[in-house]
Order: sequence, then structure tokens, then C-alpha cells
Amino acid sequence: MRFLRNGSVLSLTTLVLVATPATAQPQPDPAIENLVAQATARLAAVQVPGAGPQVNLTLDDAVARALERNLDLAVQRLSPQVFDLTLAQQRSAYLPTLNSNLSSSSRTNPSSTQLDGGESIVSDTAVYNGGMSQAVEWGGGNYTLNFNNNRSASTNFFSSFNPSYRSSFQASYTQPLLRGFKIDPTRQQIQVTRINRDIADIDLRQAITNTVSEVRNAYWDLVYATQNLAVQQQALDLAEELIRDNEARVEIGTLAPIDVVQARSEAAARRQSLAAAEQSLAVAELALKQLVVDSTQDEFWTATINPVDLPNLSPEPIDLEQAVRAAIDQRTDIARSRRQLDINEVNLSAMSNNRLPAVDLTASYQLQGQGGTRFLRTGLGGAVMTEIPGGPGDAFNQMFDADFPAWTVQLNVSYPLGQSAADAAYARARLQTQQVQAQLSQLQLQVATEVTNAVVQIRAIERRIEAATAARELAEEQLAAEQTRFDAGLTTNFFVVQAQRDLATAQDTELRAILDQQKALVELDRVQRTSLSSAGIQIIQ
Repeated sequence: MRFLRNGSVLSLTTLVLVATPATAQPQPDPAIENLVAQATARLAAVQVPGAGPQVNLTLDDAVARALERNLDLAVQRLSPQVFDLTLAQQRSAYLPTLNSNLSSSSRTNPSSTQLDGGESIVSDTAVYNGGMSQAVEWGGGNYTLNFNNNRSASTNFFSSFNPSYRSSFQASYTQPLLRGFKIDPTRQQIQVTRINRDIADIDLRQAITNTVSEVRNAYWDLVYATQNLAVQQQALDLAEELIRDNEARVEIGTLAPIDVVQARSEAAARRQSLAAAEQSLAVAELALKQLVVDSTQDEFWTATINPVDLPNLSPEPIDLEQAVRAAIDQRTDIARSRRQLDINEVNLSAMSNNRLPAVDLTASYQLQGQGGTRFLRTGLGGAVMTEIPGGPGDAFNQMFDADFPAWTVQLNVSYPLGQSAADAAYARARLQTQQVQAQLSQLQLQVATEVTNAVVQIRAIERRIEAATAARELAEEQLAAEQTRFDAGLTTNFFVVQAQRDLATAQDTELRAILDQQKALVELDRVQRTSLSSAGIQIIQ
């Protein structure tokens, strides 16, 4: 079959040449020949699965390759990293923020009073401000620090400081005492994201477990397909041997020619079964390759896989009670549901917090100073008697010496009258929480049922194997007896053919029962660890 696949282009070309009469052959077109050559080159470059050398593969090696190269797992491994970046983005809300303001301005105003000291006033102002603010995660408070400086110069005759320097330092802190103290929207999102990060790890573990189960099932499917191909080949060999024996008997006149026809008909049917077995083997091999390779460039993609591990016909005894306990403790869907319950608890806590009054305590403290060249006059509008030199250092000294402090403490209270929307949302969430608890109990019962069904299936398959093995042994004895009776002339060719069919059927039934046992063991291991789909626990919003 592989030779026919690789030589499909040559066979198709030969068929076209044979089907075309010699007298009607046209002259070759160089353009067409060029296109045919390009298509042939492309087909030759395609890597056909199963066309490469044979490689032996154990079950453990297949699982290891899947964990390393499976593309579905590669995609799933990115989900926790996405939540890590989301969490970092949310936590940036608690990083300090620096701010600054640098400006310079000049303004000329017309005189409006005698105190202006001239027909027009020119004022020059320079501002150098800086500060920092930050939200505090613990307690939900926030603080601000501001350091402001400005320099102003004016042509006003009555200015006491010219130029004048003013500096101030202000610190304020706002602390919620009830609503927003234990939890707020930002902290709620961070807690939910952390839980979702854990759920992403659980989903990854679920994907790994399901992938391992798929690889094991695909491996045993390939083992069955390989063994079934051997069984069908053996059945064909028996049918062809019967043809040769019947032909010899016809030649010596001890058997009718119709018996040869019957034997050949049976051989033709066996060839069809063999072709179907070869197709099943190719499909099973391709299904396993899809799980253990990362691209068509992988060496296993073009190789012929030979599964070397054989089924274990004596598995360890199963403790049903222990298997159920292990499933409830380890199942990823239960673990995922429990973490989703934690999300509901966080959201319920936030809703309960929103029902409290808004009581915010704000405290601020300010220091300020002033400096610059000072003019002392004889009176209001009098002549300058003394000029005291100064600069920005005077403003800084006054500020740091706390010569002019100012502080403020205030309490802000807000509470809506009557039943608010927060009260209704909290009441609804509590009812939903009771529903979710019932869903988790239902899920645990479902898990126990799945594990019990898996154990029951394994025990039933063990009895099937015993019966199938006994049936196969009896079919072998029946075929040997029918062949002996046929050789002695005590039976007909029909009963020999029927015995061959019964043996092939019994062998296939035994193989199928053994394969079902291995897949049932894989299923038992899976149902103790994960499910094929995530649990649908409702998330309270």
C-alpha cells in the first residue's frame, strides 16, 4: 500500500498513456511538460505519514513525547502566563505616581487703584511644583505628598517682597473606615484574578490528564490494529492453504471442483478483511502521531510506528471506596468548582461591603514659608527705609522650621436611606450561593457515579476476556478437529471454512476484549483525576 501511495503519480501517468491510442498521441507541449514536472516535484516533496523507517515506541515514550510536543498543551500552557500579566496590570494600581509642574508666565495689567503703584503692573511668575500619590492596598486608603514653589516679581510699588519666594509642603491621607476598608473594586479584581490564575493551572492539569488518556487510548488502538492485522493475515494464510489442499485433492479426484471455488471465495473475503485491517492500522497510527508530534517536520510523522508494549492481562485489584475518595480529592473539575466558589465568596464579600455606610477619615498637614528681598517702609505707601536681602532659602527655612503650620481633620459620612441596590444584590447573591453549594454536591455525586461505572465496566470486561479466551481456544480445537475429519473424508469443505471463520471471529473478539480492558483502565485513571469538560459552577457577579 505504501508503494502504491508513493508511486501514485507514476501509476496515473502510465494509465493515461495506456488509455490513449498510439495513433492519437499529440505532440508534447513544452509548457504542459513543465507544469507536470513542477507538480511531480511538489508531490515528491510531500512527507507521507508511514512512509519512513520503522521505529519502536513504548507507551511511556509516547506519553513523554505528547507532554513535550503536543500542540494543544502548548496552547494551554500560555493561559497561566496571560493571568500573570493581567495580575501585574491590576497590581500597578498600587504603584506610586510622581507628578510635576514647571511653568513660567508674565502678565501686564492696567492700574485700577492707587495701591497699584503705577499706571500698569507687570507680574512675572515661575512655578516649580512636584508631588507623589499612591493608593494603599491594606485598608484601601490613599495619600498625597505635594511640594510647591513659586517665584513672583512685580512692578507694584507697594510690594513688600520683590522678588517673592513661596514654598509649601502638604501631606494628606484618606482612610475609609467602613465601606472600602476590607475590600474595594480593585482588591476584588486582584483576588478574583489570583483565583483565576489557580484555575488556569487546574485547567492545564486537566488538559495534561486528558491528553495522556488520549495518547494511551490511541496507543492501545494501534496495538489492537497491529494484532488484528496479524489475525487477518493468519486467516488469509489458512484460506490460501485450504485452496492449495483442495486443488491437490481435485487433481487426484478425491474432491469436487466446487470445493475449490468455495475455498477461493473464502480467501477473497479474507483479503477484504485484511485490506480493512490495513486501513484501520493506518488510521490508528495517524491518530497517535497527531498527539505525539508538533509538526509535519517531526521525524515520527513519516516513520512507521511499532508499538512494542503489550497489554497487562493481570491488573492490580481495584478498591472502589478508595478510588471514589481519590476522585473527590483529585478531580480537576471539583478543584475548579471549589476555586469558583472562592470567587463567589470574594464577590459576596464585596457586595456585603457595599451595603455599609461610606465613612472616610481625611487628615492633612501643611508647612509653608516665604522669602525674598524685603522692603520696610515708613508707612503705607511711604518711602523704603530698609531693604533686607533674601532669597528662596528663607522660604525653605521657614517651612522646615514649621513657623506657619496648618492641619485639617475631617470625617465624611454618606448612607442612602431605605433599601439600596446593594442590599438587593447581596440578598440575590446569597440565594445563588446556596444554589452553587447544591451544584457542588451534585458534582461530587456525579464523580462517584462515574468512578463506580468505570470499576463495574472493568470487572465486566475481565469476565468477557475469560469467556473470549475460552471461546478462542475452543475455536482452535474445533478447527483442528474439522481439518482432521476433512483429511479423513468424514466432513465437507464447508465445515472447515466455517471453522476458520469462527476462529478469526473468536480471535478478534478476544483482542477487542483485551483492548477494552486497557481502555477501561485508562478511563478509570482519568475519571479519578479529571473530566472531559469543565464543571459549570455559576459565578456570582
